[in-house]
Amino acid sequence: MPRVPLRRSCPAAVLALLAVPLQSQQEPEPGAAARQDQLRGSISPERAWWDVQHYALALEVLPATRSLRGSNTITFKTLTAGSRMQIDLQPPLAITAVEHQDRALAFEREGNVWWVSFPDRLPAGAEHSIVVRYEGKPRVSTRPPWSGGLSWQKDEHGLDFIATTCQGIGASIWWPNKDHGADEPDRGMDLHVTVPAALTAVANGRLIATTADDARQTRTFHWRVVNPINNYGVNVNIGNYVSIDGKYEGEGGTLDLQYWVLAHQVEQAERQFVEVPRTLAAFEHWFGRYPFYEDGYKLVVVPYLGMEHQSSVTYGNGFRNGYLGRDLSRTGVGLKFDFIIVHESAHEWWGNNISMRDAADMWIHESFANYAENLFVEYHFSAEEAQDYVIGCRALIQNDEPIIGTYGVNKSGSGDMYYKGGNMLHTMRHMLDDDRRWRAMLRGLNREFRHRTVGTAEVEAYISRACGRDFGKVFDQYLRGTKVPVVCWRAIDGKVEAWFEDVVDGFRAPVVLRLDGVPRRVELGQQPALVPSAGAVAGVGTTVELDRNFWMQLQAR
Repeated sequence: MPRVPLRRSCPAAVLALLAVPLQSQQEPEPGAAARQDQLRGSISPERAWWDVQHYALALEVLPATRSLRGSNTITFKTLTAGSRMQIDLQPPLAITAVEHQDRALAFEREGNVWWVSFPDRLPAGAEHSIVVRYEGKPRVSTRPPWSGGLSWQKDEHGLDFIATTCQGIGASIWWPNKDHGADEPDRGMDLHVTVPAALTAVANGRLIATTADDARQTRTFHWRVVNPINNYGVNVNIGNYVSIDGKYEGEGGTLDLQYWVLAHQVEQAERQFVEVPRTLAAFEHWFGRYPFYEDGYKLVVVPYLGMEHQSSVTYGNGFRNGYLGRDLSRTGVGLKFDFIIVHESAHEWWGNNISMRDAADMWIHESFANYAENLFVEYHFSAEEAQDYVIGCRALIQNDEPIIGTYGVNKSGSGDMYYKGGNMLHTMRHMLDDDRRWRAMLRGLNREFRHRTVGTAEVEAYISRACGRDFGKVFDQYLRGTKVPVVCWRAIDGKVEAWFEDVVDGFRAPVVLRLDGVPRRVELGQQPALVPSAGAVAGVGTTVELDRNFWMQLQAR
C-alpha cells in the first residue's frame, strides 16, 4: 500500500484498520468488538479444519444501484474431519444461500462472520466445494485505498469508473471467502465479472474470455489466476478501458505486460509506463525472477493512488514521477522515478510472492517494498543517490509504537514499517558489509518462500542464516521497540571508546565511525570498546562522526 505522510497522531498505515466497521450501522454490544477482531484475525476451529484450494467468483456489478450480486465457489481440502465452517462476508452484504453437492446448507450470521453447517461431518483428506451466493450494496470507500470498499466514481468524460480496495479491512468487504492471510487458494482463482456492455472489467491474472449478453446489455469478463493469491490482492476495476500490450525479456523468459488505461489516456500512459520494464529489471536483479510469469504483469489505472494487487498492480499517480509529484525524501531523488509503479510493483515480490500469515507481520510487505525504492535508485542511478533517498526518508519516521502489531486480531503495527523498516534493512546491509551476500539473501528469500505465507520468525531466521550473522537483537530493537540506538563515545587517555545505549539487552553490531575524517569499522556492544585509531592520539578537538548509512544517533560522553 502507498504510504501517505500524515499528522504524527495518525499513521496512514493504520487508517484502514481504524475505519473497520464491526457492526452494520449500529453500536456493537459490549465485548462484540473483541469477538469480531478475534474471528477476523485468528485461525478459529471453524477455519482450521479446511484448506482453500481454489476460488471461482462470479460477480455482477450494478452501477445504477451501486450493488453487487454473485457467488463464490470455494473448493477446499479437509485437513481434519469437520462440519462447521466460518465464511467471512461483511455487512451490508449478505449471504442468501449456501450449497454443497446440490443440497442447501444451513447458515447463520454473527456480525462479519457466517457459520455454515454441514448435516454430517466431512471426513479428513477429501476435496469438496460449496457455492456461496450473496448480494447487497457494499460499503463505499470514502478514502481509497486506506478506506476499504467500492469506489463508484466517474472519469473525466462522465463514464463509470469503479474499483475495489480492501487491504486491512479485508476482502470480505466485497466477496465471501476465508478472510485470513494464512490460507491462500493453492490453485489460484477464476473471476467472472459481469458489467454493463459499455464498460470493461479488469481483474487479476489473464483474460480468458469475454462474452456478451445482448438481451441484458452486459458483458462478462473471465479472468484467471493460476498461482496462489492473498485475499486483499484480489481486485476488480471497471471503466472505459483499453489495453496497451508489451513484452519483457526477463529471468523467467518472456513476460507478458498489459497496461489497462482509460481510452483518453493512451498517449500519457505510453510515455510514462516505460518505467515498468525498468522496474522489473531492477527488481529481478535484486530479488530474483518475477514471481508470476504464468499470470503476467498488469498496470491498471484506477480512481485512487494505487495498490499492490497481484498481477494487477493499480495506478493513480497522474502519469508523473514522485509521489503525486512530490519527493518524499526531500532530496530530489524521489522525482527520478514514479513512486507508485516502483513501490507497488515491489510488492509482487514482497507481499504477493512472500505473504504475511498474520496482519501483525505486515512489515514483511511494507519494509521490503520501501527498501526496494532505494534499490531501484541504486540499480538505475547511483549508490550515493540511493543512500540520499533512504536517509532523507528518515524525517518521516515517528517512533510511535512497535512495527510488529498484535497477533490474532488482524492488527498491524506502526506506519513506521515503511521508512523505519526500510532504514533498518539499509542499516543491516551496512552492518554486514558484504553486498554480494546481501543480494544473495534477498534473492534467496524469494526462492525459499516462493508463493508461501510466512511469519516474522521465519524471515528473521532466514536472513541471519543467509548472512552468516545473527541479526536477532537488531530485529528486536527496530521491529519490537521504539528507541533509536545511541552510539556513545568518549576520548580517554589518548584513545576513543564507544558503546551502545538505549538498546535491547545483548545488542551488538558493527558500525563505521570517522575519527578526524578517517573511517574506522568497530563492533560495539553495551560496554565501552576501543575504536581502532592506527596510532593517532585522541584528545581535545578530536572529531567523531557516525557513518550516515547507520540509522542510529551519536552522542559524546
